[in-house]
Amino acid sequence: MNLNKVSMILVLNGLMIAPTMAAELEISITNLTHGNHFTPILITAHDNMSHQFQAGEMATPALQKMAEGGNIADLMSAATGNNELVVGNPAEGLLAAGKKVDSIMLDTQTMTHLSIVAMVLPTNDAFIGLDAWEIPTTPGTYTINVNAYDAGTEANDEIINGGGMPGSPGIPAAPGMDGGANGTGVSDTSGNDKVHIHPGVLGDTDNAGGNSDLDSRIHRWLNPVARVVVEVK
Repeated sequence: MNLNKVSMILVLNGLMIAPTMAAELEISITNLTHGNHFTPILITAHDNMSHQFQAGEMATPALQKMAEGGNIADLMSAATGNNELVVGNPAEGLLAAGKKVDSIMLDTQTMTHLSIVAMVLPTNDAFIGLDAWEIPTTPGTYTINVNAYDAGTEANDEIINGGGMPGSPGIPAAPGMDGGANGTGVSDTSGNDKVHIHPGVLGDTDNAGGNSDLDSRIHRWLNPVARVVVEVK
């Protein structure tokens, strides 16, 4: 056999069996909204087959629990059970509008993709979502603008009533203490029960009634709602 061909085969074989290089990541997450909070954030590093959510698919019970009430425990348990790398609640609580949590360190080991989720409050079932972003192999700083998704698990009635458990309609709270009360409820006529881009909230300016308990001057948003900066070292 031609020596050049032998050399080429050896090179190709070496590429095929070369181990995945681990990357050390430094991550920051900024809340870009005008007046909304993010509940505890969940970051996972995983292979290309795993997802915390997928647009166009039904939400899992674990995703529903996070999107409606901000509870990331079941998503964390599932990720850990799947041998994913997990960073839970790096902001140590809520992340307010305009605030940033940074210096989140993550050694990806053999994992190749990154996902991030957190509920947006006050909403019925909106969440920030980065789905299986492929981690670059080239060192550098990468910026990702992240949209808000609707879990499709609850009608967006915009009523603040302490709800938040799956199957219990309503919004848990307005963390900024800037929500209204006695709203009659927004009529959500969408039939989309899959995970999809969130349409945003309507709100109104009547804090003592009206259709919505959300304040349109504070709680409305346009995508993107979060900025993720990943430094690959």
